[in-house]
Amino acid sequence: MKIKRIVANVETADPAAVAKFYKDILGLDLLMDHGWIATYGTGGTMPLQVSFASEGGSGTPVPGLSVEVDDVEAAYQSALNGGYAIEYGPADEPWGVRRFFVRDPAGTLVNILMHA
Repeated sequence: MKIKRIVANVETADPAAVAKFYKDILGLDLLMDHGWIATYGTGGTMPLQVSFASEGGSGTPVPGLSVEVDDVEAAYQSALNGGYAIEYGPADEPWGVRRFFVRDPAGTLVNILMHA
């Protein structure tokens, strides 16, 4: 057996509001919309990963999602401009990433990061 894809599913009463966050803040494209579920992503190939953690690093809570971007400062400004409260950072971490935490409209803690 070979794993072809891993998809994070975030429960929310309002998929459209949460999808707007991921579209506006992270620039994801709508890949599928059935009303009760909306899937956003990119056409690019990404490695499959799943992490298991006892903390989020630097004493932070474990985020529900981690999203790597190519410009963390632009994502940070976009989150601020969208009125989203930043819960941590931006911070340069000793393991070589710059990141910040923000909650999406469903309440999921999202770690947005860039490798240094």
